This record gives sequence, C-alpha cells and structure tokens, in this order.
Amino acid sequence: MSTIEIVQIPTRRDNYVYLVREPNQNTVGVVDPSDAAPVIEALTARGWTLTHILNTHHHGDHTGGNVELKAKYGCKIVGPRADHDRIPGIDIDVGDGDTYAFGDAIAKVFDTPGHTHGHIAFWFEEGDALFCGDTLFALGCGRVFEGTFGQMWNSLTKLRDLPDSTKVYCAHEYTQANARFALTVETGNQALIDRAAEIDALRAANKRTVPSRLGIEKATNPFLRADDASVANAVGLPGAGPVDVFAEVRMRKDKF
Repeated sequence: MSTIEIVQIPTRRDNYVYLVREPNQNTVGVVDPSDAAPVIEALTARGWTLTHILNTHHHGDHTGGNVELKAKYGCKIVGPRADHDRIPGIDIDVGDGDTYAFGDAIAKVFDTPGHTHGHIAFWFEEGDALFCGDTLFALGCGRVFEGTFGQMWNSLTKLRDLPDSTKVYCAHEYTQANARFALTVETGNQALIDRAAEIDALRAANKRTVPSRLGIEKATNPFLRADDASVANAVGLPGAGPVDVFAEVRMRKDKF
C-alpha cells in the first residue's frame, strides 16, 4: 500500500497536467503533458526527477511534451495498447484490466474508448485518484470523435462504478460551461443548481473546480445519468435506453 502526492499544473488555455509522486521509491510521473516547459519548471522547483509519463490518449494537448521530456529525463512512457502507434515515444503498452506498478503504488487501467479509439484511464485506489483524460469531465464528458455513443456510455459507466470518494482529475477546466449546459437538461436538480452556484463563485475568484468527486458527479453530471428516468424525460425520450438518451444529451452539448 502506498499513497501518492499530486501536483496540478495549469497549461495552455484550459489544460491540466498532473505530476504524481510515489514517495517510497521516489517515482515521479506526469499525466498527459501538453508541453514540456511547465512540467520541467514544476519538477525543478521541487527537486524531482521525472521517471514516467502516463498518457491517456494521443491528442497533442496530452502528448505534446512527451518527446522533449523523455530526451531530458530518460523517463518511460506508458500509454494505451490500443493506440500504440499514435503515442509519441511510447515504451509500455497497457489496456483494460491491467495494473501498472508505479513505485509502490498500483494503477488500475481501464479502456475508455469514445473520445478516441484508444483512450484509457488510470485509477490509483490507495490515493482515491482517477486520471481520466478527456473521457469524464467535471459535469461533462469528452466529445465522441472516434468512437460511438455506445462505447462512450460504456466507458463512462466503468468509471461511474468507482467509489464516490474518488477524486476526478480530468484534463480541462470546462466545468463552468458544462454547468450551464447541464442546467438546460435537469432544470429541477437541486444538487446541480447548488453546485453550479458554487462553481460560479469559484471561477469568479479565479479558483479551480478540478478535481471533483465522483459522488457529486453521479448526482449532477447528466452524462453519467443517462439511465435515470429524470434525464430521459428531460430530453423527451421517456422509456428510451441509456445509449439513446446519452447520445441525445451529447448531441445537444455539441450544439450548445
């Protein structure tokens, strides 16, 4: 059993990159480095040496720093087996059901296709930490670019099954815009109404809304609630299956 230390690094316009340190073996990773420079700055400030890069998917705002960081630190790049050829510098393939030993901490891997064909997520049970890339956002989910709505719904339900206490370390600060959309779906969800007000206050104070907790996502995120009758009714699909409801909610968000 081992805990992990997590450092959140804001990059670009709205990206989040995460340093993860396992202290027993001084293993230091970075999740989805969009750019090398802010990662190097954060490592240098702490006197840490990078040993791993963990990639959730191939998009450039998640892998843009891979090659430079690997050249500087000689770190190992861990990424999705299903998308090996699109992960720059990849050394180690992982996929659904695998566990990866990160020092003395263990990451469980989930295949979460939908946003991309080869998307994965890393869950550190001991740290209550989920690194889900662009599959699940606070009050949202990623666009379905390469997969199907059915795949994306299945991916989201895998993550939804994790404990309520799980901290959701998603890759973007999209929460306020997601809340505005969510309120158009579940107009009477009091937990959502209260959360949206809290989010507005945080952003007005220039504070981050990430990470969130999975328990509150289950109660307020319409993309995790497509099998709830209230959401089906709200989008005019009473009695429809969750994939159809999810697809309708996702298409509405695409146009929002």
